[in-house]
Amino acid sequence: MRLVAENGDQLGIKTVNEALRLAEESNVDLVEIAPLANPPVCKLMDFGKFRYREQKKEHEAKRKQKQIQVKEIKFRPGTDEGDYKIKLQKLIDFLEEGDKAMVTLRFRGREMAHKEFGERLLERVRKDLDAIGVVEQFPKLEGRQMVMVLAPKKKVEPGKKEKETKQEAKPQGAPEKPKASPRPAAKPA
Repeated sequence: MRLVAENGDQLGIKTVNEALRLAEESNVDLVEIAPLANPPVCKLMDFGKFRYREQKKEHEAKRKQKQIQVKEIKFRPGTDEGDYKIKLQKLIDFLEEGDKAMVTLRFRGREMAHKEFGERLLERVRKDLDAIGVVEQFPKLEGRQMVMVLAPKKKVEPGKKEKETKQEAKPQGAPEKPKASPRPAAKPA
């Protein structure tokens, strides 16, 4: 088997007995890294420390992950302007935090006869949030409520966005303006 030291140095090809003896002398474990290689590769290491470091890495990776949650805001077809603005601001906050937002519109009693009021309200919400969110699930009627799901728009890198806007602003084939020549220095009087 090919043997690798704790610090990564190659110790060459050794027999199993020699490798075990070296591991015992160094007070470390003999760990098989690549069993399918020809010859198999083993490493001298403290396996307990190795597992501990791997667990720490996994834990750090989990801590850095952002859990996306689905937050819900409920409307009614008769939601007044003040309440609408407050709920809209809450939706903006949810989307800016990176969470998805579920907009639920509940109909009661005779309101079911005028679903177009609810559709107009959801369309207004969609238009107001068009700058920061995208509709993931278009409004659909489920029993007595209409549900629409919004997701935050993907953030574009600042340098990339500027290049795209400059290219869009200049029409194709348009002649470039000549650059102004520098001003001559004023002569003293």
